[in-house]
Amino acid sequence: MIETRNLSKQFKLTRQQKKELGNEFAGSTVNAVSGVNFTAHPGRVFSLLGANGAGKTTTLRMLATMLKPTAGTAQICGFDVVTQAVEVRKRLGFLTGSTGLYDRLTASELVKYYADLHGMDKATFEHRRDEIFDRLDMHEFANRRIGKLSTGMRQKVSITRTIIHDPEVVIFDEPTAGLDVVTARSIIQLIRDFRKQGKTVIFSTHIMGEVNLLSDDLAIIHKGKLCYQGTYQEFGEQMTTKSLEDEFIKIVEEAGK
Repeated sequence: MIETRNLSKQFKLTRQQKKELGNEFAGSTVNAVSGVNFTAHPGRVFSLLGANGAGKTTTLRMLATMLKPTAGTAQICGFDVVTQAVEVRKRLGFLTGSTGLYDRLTASELVKYYADLHGMDKATFEHRRDEIFDRLDMHEFANRRIGKLSTGMRQKVSITRTIIHDPEVVIFDEPTAGLDVVTARSIIQLIRDFRKQGKTVIFSTHIMGEVNLLSDDLAIIHKGKLCYQGTYQEFGEQMTTKSLEDEFIKIVEEAGK
């Protein structure tokens, strides 16, 4: 389970950043996330939607212990992301497009490295690795250097290192961005399997078709604040537009007024 209470993040602006914002901006800080409250439950997929710069990645990075909140709290499986960060990381898998891979390692070597970081014994690691490699069809390139892999292959390696330790909570930030249809479909199915296994899943995407396929619960963030939160069924029942994308745009535009 993931619980956030008044989760907020404020960044101090550099002189160059203030200059780029123009004379109309007089402050020295910017609120990237402001008072976010939500609960993501085991066995359900929680979709976090927002345009670029809305605050969703900042929110996810705070949950993943990569950023410290300025205010508020967040807990993963009952552990605080600030004061119990090590316990959080044991139970968390976080996939983000901004985390680089080591190009000189092979896919197998990199996955083994992350398994070692989590203290996995050899037998458990090998069973888990083979299971994931089978599922994502990775054996063909398991011993190739990552620098020689395609975008889709690299994303599969990123996913494997994220889930090799079988975490209770999985956070996917734009997991299918730039991928071919076949690879994207395998990732969608993997997320569905996590739901069946009772894992807590947060899923961030720009692709509305994936929201329709995966979401149990849904939140929309705009300028650092949640402007919608509810079940996906409730979202569909209250729609006043013809499509999910149109409804998303309507809610964001209304929040910006």
